[in-house]
Amino acid sequence: QVQLGESGGGLVQAGGSPRLSCSASGGTINDYAMGWFRQAPGKERRFVAAIAWSGGKTVYADSVKGRFTISRDNAKMTGYLQMNSLKTEDTAVYYCGADRDILRLEINDPEYWGQGAQVTVSS
Repeated sequence: QVQLGESGGGLVQAGGSPRLSCSASGGTINDYAMGWFRQAPGKERRFVAAIAWSGGKTVYADSVKGRFTISRDNAKMTGYLQMNSLKTEDTAVYYCGADRDILRLEINDPEYWGQGAQVTVSS
């Protein structure tokens, strides 16, 4: 079983560039694709970005392409979401997820979920 935990959330300024981290433990996490998702108030949870286990393939939702960058450090068993030029519309609970099949991440259905981290963007 893979355990995931997000960190790096909180209150940030519009235009800021925070980085979220997703620490993994258990299983063979480096064999898994990892991804990020978000759920804004009153909205459904949506796919944000995913990265293959090797880091060689990344996929982004159109809403964040060009602003957010997903990466991972397999030695640290940690994934990252670098968020740039934040907007108030980015306010959401951000979740990380993992699955052996990156397609499962793209369709918002990974095998493993983190608990989520609140990101609130203020003007």
